Amino acid sequence: MALDSALQNINIIYLAGGCFWGVQAYFDRVQGVVESEVGYANSIVPNPSYELVCSGYTNAAEALRLVFNAEILTLPEIFARFFSIVDPTLLNKQGNDEGTQYRSGIYAQENAVLDNARDFIMRYIAPKYVADICTEVCLLQNFYPAESYHQKYLDKNPHGYCHIDIMGASRPIHFKE
Repeated sequence: MALDSALQNINIIYLAGGCFWGVQAYFDRVQGVVESEVGYANSIVPNPSYELVCSGYTNAAEALRLVFNAEILTLPEIFARFFSIVDPTLLNKQGNDEGTQYRSGIYAQENAVLDNARDFIMRYIAPKYVADICTEVCLLQNFYPAESYHQKYLDKNPHGYCHIDIMGASRPIHFKE
């Protein structure tokens, strides 16, 4: 019985914030994350390779599949942390990475999660910027895991390029609900 109630608090959200290496490394350091996997979200080509995604042909976004315990890590905290590591006003770019695969996005299979994301953006993110918010918020159509060498890449290659301050994951996030 206790296991069933624990599983009820396990949720999944998909986050695209530029290069997926840094997004994964950041969130893997956040308390409440159960599991993470990088891959390609909303591709028009089944099971695309990294090279194909980089060509722009697939329309896939580099994304993180984030499995989390909602009793420990809430959606508002996930959103606040996500927007602390991306520039939501940039279209198809984060850091030095450019291309449609590097767009920022929040994807889920439940409309309620997407509604929460839109509300969070409207209340907390949009007022901070003069420019329009480009982060897409939409239903997840598909997710294909990336090649094994991309999984936990920055753990295996600690000096690899990353536009994200990974150590920021250990700092508290401040926002008012």
